[in-house]
Amino acid sequence: LNLLAGHADWVNSAQFSPNASKIVSCSRDKTIRIWDVSSGKQIKVFEGHTSEVNGVQFSRDGSKIVSCSADKTIRIWDMASGLQIQSLEGHSNWVNSAQFSLDDTKIISSAGDKTIRIWDISSGQQIQSLEGHSNWVNWSSIFPPDGSKIVSSSNDKTIRIWDTSSGRQLQVLEGHSEVVYGAQFSPGWIKDCVMFR
Repeated sequence: LNLLAGHADWVNSAQFSPNASKIVSCSRDKTIRIWDVSSGKQIKVFEGHTSEVNGVQFSRDGSKIVSCSADKTIRIWDMASGLQIQSLEGHSNWVNSAQFSLDDTKIISSAGDKTIRIWDISSGQQIQSLEGHSNWVNWSSIFPPDGSKIVSSSNDKTIRIWDTSSGRQLQVLEGHSEVVYGAQFSPGWIKDCVMFR
């Protein structure tokens, strides 16, 4: 086991690379860091966000990283060089989560402005804004295998399921008595959700 130490403040998220040889982490110290799993050593530090970084994820091919921040931006980074490729701007409040689509061509983000947004990576343009939550959206998850649906969770105590192509809300799942921090599709697509309070 390795202890990875280097961030100067709380670590908000960490994830393995697709081949499990590296870890990406993000922190309230405004940085994103890459770590070698076998040695436990820090490999790279990505800097550019102006406030705490809330989430990070590797692309499916491991060549890029997406990050999201309280500075209201989503940023895409080149893994090899550490350079920023894109800054996606449009949210009017903290961005709480950001993920690549299964084909690595789009980003889905969720934020404190109560919206979920879909972005085209190549152009940096927003494709869709999904609206319906009445409070912060904490998490949104892409997509079942066919990429047709999104699940989101919110401070409004609901989980919502959306149609990707139309942006239409398909279902509202209610039952939690407090904030819902995360939701995920099961391998059987939409049959079940894993929900966290």
